[in-house]
Amino acid sequence: MTVTQREIELKLELARPAMQRLRSEPAPEGFAVGRAATRTLRSIYFDNAERALRKAKWSLRVRKVGRAWIQTVKAGTGVKGGMSKPREEEVPVAGPAPDLTRIADPGLREGLWRLIAGLPLEPVFETVMKRTTRIFETADGSLIEMALDAGEIRAGDRLAPLYEAELELKQGRPADLFRLAAALTGTATARFSTLTKAGRGYALAAGEVSVAAARTASDVDLDPKTDTAETAFRAILVSCMDQIAANRDVALDSDAPEGPHQLRVALRRLRSALKVHHALLDSDIRADLDAAARDLANRVADLRDLDVLTEEIVAPAAGFAPEGLATDRLTALVLSGREKARIALRAALADPSVNALLFRIGALAEGDGRKVARQDNAEDPASGLAAGSVDAVCVDTVSVGDRPLAEFAATALDKRWKAATRLAARIEELTLEERHDLRKELKKLRYTVEFFRSAFPARKVKPFLSRLKTLQDVFGYLNDVVMAGKLAELAASGSGRKEPPATLLAAGFVMGWHEARAEHAWESARALWEETRRVRKFWRDR
Repeated sequence: MTVTQREIELKLELARPAMQRLRSEPAPEGFAVGRAATRTLRSIYFDNAERALRKAKWSLRVRKVGRAWIQTVKAGTGVKGGMSKPREEEVPVAGPAPDLTRIADPGLREGLWRLIAGLPLEPVFETVMKRTTRIFETADGSLIEMALDAGEIRAGDRLAPLYEAELELKQGRPADLFRLAAALTGTATARFSTLTKAGRGYALAAGEVSVAAARTASDVDLDPKTDTAETAFRAILVSCMDQIAANRDVALDSDAPEGPHQLRVALRRLRSALKVHHALLDSDIRADLDAAARDLANRVADLRDLDVLTEEIVAPAAGFAPEGLATDRLTALVLSGREKARIALRAALADPSVNALLFRIGALAEGDGRKVARQDNAEDPASGLAAGSVDAVCVDTVSVGDRPLAEFAATALDKRWKAATRLAARIEELTLEERHDLRKELKKLRYTVEFFRSAFPARKVKPFLSRLKTLQDVFGYLNDVVMAGKLAELAASGSGRKEPPATLLAAGFVMGWHEARAEHAWESARALWEETRRVRKFWRDR
């Protein structure tokens, strides 16, 4: 029998103890589970010599299940935030070789033929694993298959171990997938997969070494003709989840400063997304998520601030220090503090609370946490409808979520722009704290522009975003200079009581060196703000 469907899967990488726990863990509250079944699976993946399927993010495999062979073709095999949503078709075949004539779905069949372009198919790699399958069910009918795979990937003489959990929604609400993942203790410290089995197999066959690399925010691909406030919010949340999960791993595995930097950016983007779409959300759920993201961002900031002090404050100034000034001792002191902060952050990132946050974001991206329709006749300040009117009773987040994307985005961008201009109107007299507040408002404005940029013509967005990024960079440096005051605290704690306090002198030089440059940077900031204020506001061209 041929089966064509769109999969919704959550892929998690596991340690062996977690795998063993999940094989027998009782069903969480709200779920029932059937008896586990274990079998051995051998899968052979095929492509042409040009690896056309890999390049197009397709896969073609033949899997031995018992005595039968099942052919599977998948289109759209990328993974984002641990989520994979390929279109796939399964069909029995005679043996361990693909039979493309058996593909019933015209789109998949024609697409596959087009990709391979007449070149012969060849086996590229295979997986051999023991799969334990458990089926979880909710009272309202959601069915979720959890497949626990333990085995290896083989490509010639190359081998790679494989320990993975796949939670696949068979029917029901996608949010239940994340509810289940959050409720199981065996997934508490799992990592979100960044590659499918096909992706790992191709990398192994090509001899590619996986290196942890910081993940910048992925583009949010939106269509202003079809997308709404709700569908845009879902796509933005998946982008945030993907960036948080990927950079959590980088910060755990690498000392590179960009990992914690992009992790903090991801958490800020999440908080901005929650604020922009607050009208769609239950206020308590939004507040809880925002608090969790804020607390984790503060943990990341402890390390990120010391990365900045090391790389962008002390190092540049040290090259201009007078001979004999103890900048090396100051550097050593900052590096020592940075390593302590790194140890503390890694302990925090390994805590189950991080996955709990990610699973909650995933559930939110699949529709959880929305406001319910009001049942009273209270006046809604956002709607402008009078109390007691029929329309006031019916106003809820359905109407907000259904708003056309461009209209919703324009309203959100206007709010963020006005928040920035209120502060910038007094730019000549802002205190240091107010400058910091303006910097934060500019960040929120930039994130909102980036969320919705695909809803507007690129040629109109680019001039505004370019000036905004430049302005934000200048304000970022000014904030770093203010933060350099921490050097005095570090130096005082490490200088001892003997005179002269060499590290304090070095800290004073570094701070003074940057403060002199900050005066010029502040002049640039004021001029850049004037340029940004005058540039055309693309979201108003409707």
